[in-house]
Amino acid sequence: MNSAILQSLLDSPALPELVEEGQKALAREQKLREKFYADITPEHKWEFIQGEVIMHSPALNRHLLATKQLYDVMNAYVRVKKLGVVHIEKAMCSFPRNDYEPDISFFGLTKARLTGPDMLRFPIPDLIIEVLSPSTEERDRGIKFQDYAMHGVAEYWIIDPVADSVELYRLAGDVYPPTERQTEGLLSSDAIAGFEIPVRAIFDEGENLRVQRQILTGA
Repeated sequence: MNSAILQSLLDSPALPELVEEGQKALAREQKLREKFYADITPEHKWEFIQGEVIMHSPALNRHLLATKQLYDVMNAYVRVKKLGVVHIEKAMCSFPRNDYEPDISFFGLTKARLTGPDMLRFPIPDLIIEVLSPSTEERDRGIKFQDYAMHGVAEYWIIDPVADSVELYRLAGDVYPPTERQTEGLLSSDAIAGFEIPVRAIFDEGENLRVQRQILTGA
């Protein structure tokens, strides 16, 4: 995809003008991004996307529960296996052009070693999970889907808390090939070695607790 866009520009007689306009646009955007960094506070969930500052509204309870239950299981597994670190919301991940605060992000050992107690802006995660809401679905399936793939996020999970479904995308080159939406069965991660959970553990508290006990006791 990137090579096709680049070739289209190279083939255009307007290449010099297009490059100049692009450089001006990026310079304007960088000034806005610097102001964004100066203005953000830990109390709110902020993102910087394509030159626009996005401040998120409060989430519905079904969104919060799905996020927390998946985080609880994933975090327990990663901590027990000592595979890295998992963050829920509020970890600002800086991509070349944009800054996102995913609902859940996983950093393997290599990237986890780059983080410290006073870090505010994190590197690109190895796995990202977004839980859909009416106000975020277009970005989650649009610009984020493209940006995460283009910049090496090995896995991208999209959770739909209304349909109780999960789409697990695995990176192939710099794209996410189509995948099946799952409402049952097991989810197996490649980015988190050995991590496997039932889809129902994300949405059902009893199943979630059962899986957590299994992880923590090794039973």
